[in-house]
Amino acid sequence: MRSICSFLTLFLTSVLWADDPDLQIYKEVDGYSLNLHIFRSPAHISGAAPKPAIVFFFGGGWAGGTPTQFYPQCEYLADRGMVAMAAEYRVKSRHNTTPFECVMDGKSALRWIRKNAAKLGVDPERIGAGGGSAGGHVAAAVATVPGLNEEGEDLSISCLPDTLVLFNPVYDNGPGGFGYPKLKDRYREISPMHNLREGMPPTIVFLGDQDKLIPVPTAEKFRDEMRKLGNRSELVVYPGQSHGFFNQGKPGGGYLKTLQEMDKFLNSLGWLEKY
Repeated sequence: MRSICSFLTLFLTSVLWADDPDLQIYKEVDGYSLNLHIFRSPAHISGAAPKPAIVFFFGGGWAGGTPTQFYPQCEYLADRGMVAMAAEYRVKSRHNTTPFECVMDGKSALRWIRKNAAKLGVDPERIGAGGGSAGGHVAAAVATVPGLNEEGEDLSISCLPDTLVLFNPVYDNGPGGFGYPKLKDRYREISPMHNLREGMPPTIVFLGDQDKLIPVPTAEKFRDEMRKLGNRSELVVYPGQSHGFFNQGKPGGGYLKTLQEMDKFLNSLGWLEKY
């Protein structure tokens, strides 16, 4: 009961968050500047011990969307002692790009955070990635696919996240999977499901059982294949919930429920401050 009360107190605190995020350019490409929207608790003072971090990628079918989608999760995790970020990345409607550039930007974001960890007050060995739908794909692809690195980047800096927090993610781009008509014969270059390996980061996935884009059997296959490879992989399925159910303001309470499960998962990794 005490932990539930503490969670609700922190949740209400995050709802009342008033500070704007700090914007930092992490990449300049094709005339565009891409920012990270960075949230820190006011208690996160300069010179304090490095904090775990997480960067979220918004959904929108690789065609649209904005970082504000994950502001609520960022605000909550900042209150829990993390440095939480929401990333801009190129999308078709604004930059006339393909899913491949989305993943390239995701890798650039992780490398920039790790390179600038000391300046950000971040522990470079505890940097997670998360996202919803196509943004969940970006996060998962950054962790799995071996290619799609931006030309000229320092590849000695790892882009691999240390955990994944995925909300109805697109992670099977093969025949019958989401996005296959766009990707066709190149799907193996970008499909997380087809690039799993040993040593993947601990992963949690949230999915509604009424999701028309990401079937539950696809999520179960991902979880099972991860576990066969010796990786920690958790799947939480929510009855009666559809695609995007986790967003703040959606009916059914999916936002609060997934927030609590995310808290439990990250706490199990030792990434959150004690209540």
